[in-house]
Amino acid sequence: MLSEEPYDLGAAVVVQGKRGPEVATVRGAARPQDSGRYGMVLRRATADDLTDWARLGEQGEDLKWFLRARARDRKLPVKIVGAEFTLDGNLLTISYSADQRVELTELIADVRTRTRARVNLAAIGPREQAQMLGALGACGRENCSSSHLQEFAPVSIRMARDQQLPLNPEKLSGPCGRLLCCLQYEHQQYVELLGELPRKNARVCHTSTGACGKVVKLHPLSGTVDVLGDEGYMEGVSAKELRRE
Repeated sequence: MLSEEPYDLGAAVVVQGKRGPEVATVRGAARPQDSGRYGMVLRRATADDLTDWARLGEQGEDLKWFLRARARDRKLPVKIVGAEFTLDGNLLTISYSADQRVELTELIADVRTRTRARVNLAAIGPREQAQMLGALGACGRENCSSSHLQEFAPVSIRMARDQQLPLNPEKLSGPCGRLLCCLQYEHQQYVELLGELPRKNARVCHTSTGACGKVVKLHPLSGTVDVLGDEGYMEGVSAKELRRE
């Protein structure tokens, strides 16, 4: 049964992870949409839980460096990113990245000389690596995937276009080299605001003056657009004052 006890921020709890029980720290209130997904709190962590979690963490860290050395000795084209146990110690997940298909049977044999836990190999991409290793985002805070995101939602360049952001790869990419996860946070709001504006390059006329021109830039947050008039001048106008031809 899931625990319904309230927990203070910073409290250590046992949660249902992707592959089994884990120790986690409370960082915020649960959201209704999180119900039924991994990450649900099972109970408050005990002193024994914290001791076991620290021991398993050290054991996993030692295994990570051991496997890196063994992969290097065997000249395997693979990067061992992490080795993590579940709280019960029954499952060890080895996360790795590789540019090509690689056979890791010998590495698994090496692991079995160090632990009796079941071994799960997980190939991960750049976003998952940044999540595990941690990094600072362009905002100066810890990247979202390491601090609170539990799943990666699809992110597209269309989201940047809708938010009128400059399409500069360096500014739109996170520490992982992929598009920023935060582009999705306000995207739906921008879509709704853009629905109230004329499209770019649309021909519009001012309802009071009758002056016409072409829409060259949208400002969804202010509800205005920049219009290049037929006379050659540029003007910022509220979308409510325009009619579309």
